[in-house]
Amino acid sequence: MLFRSIHAALAALLLLGQGAARADVWAYVDDKGVAHFAAERLDERYELYFSDEVPEDATRARGVPMAPTRLHAFFEISPDYKAVRHLLREAAREHALDYEMLQALIATESGFDAGAVSPKGAVGLMQVMPATARGYGLSDQRQRPVARQLIDARTNIRVGSRHLRHLLNKFPDRPELALAAYNAGLSTVRKAGNQVPAIRETQDYVRTVMTLYTALKPPAWRAAQASSRMDFSVWALND
Repeated sequence: MLFRSIHAALAALLLLGQGAARADVWAYVDDKGVAHFAAERLDERYELYFSDEVPEDATRARGVPMAPTRLHAFFEISPDYKAVRHLLREAAREHALDYEMLQALIATESGFDAGAVSPKGAVGLMQVMPATARGYGLSDQRQRPVARQLIDARTNIRVGSRHLRHLLNKFPDRPELALAAYNAGLSTVRKAGNQVPAIRETQDYVRTVMTLYTALKPPAWRAAQASSRMDFSVWALND
């Protein structure tokens, strides 16, 4: 079940990093209106966006949204996000993906900056590598190489969501591993024994996406999460 797998993933992530007992999302919006999300406060610009507090002896997780800020208004007023949300809905339907998962992944990858290019060459909203895009059928054209094509929001989301679905199919009921593979590569996760690899960047990435996913879910979903009597840590250990 998706409900169980998401909670098991969150519980497993709480065990990363020497048994950290909480998963937070820190973020800031820069002068260009691009949001930057992280699993820890990287510098003084970051403010606490969401805290998923789990007491040491708890069997329940409590999603705690912070006081409203410019950051919290980001998903309501950001023109970059609003320009592509219909594409997220299309991709979510086509590839059987959770809308909030796509939303959280893109927010973490690019802050909804369609023109973002990483130092390693990942492009666009979902930070797709050109080599990955070629594997899903994109080909270089005389005037439009693959990297340029990936700046187009529809193309980027179409390829990125197909890749995410492919990875989720590789790890049924283990969304944290699919996200780790999205960040570090499928072979890296396999070499780690089908666990989130001991790479700080990847662990922080997975924690950020999963916790932001929780923050973006409706309040009723978080209330159901908080009322669950299941021991998520046991789920994670027995999964």
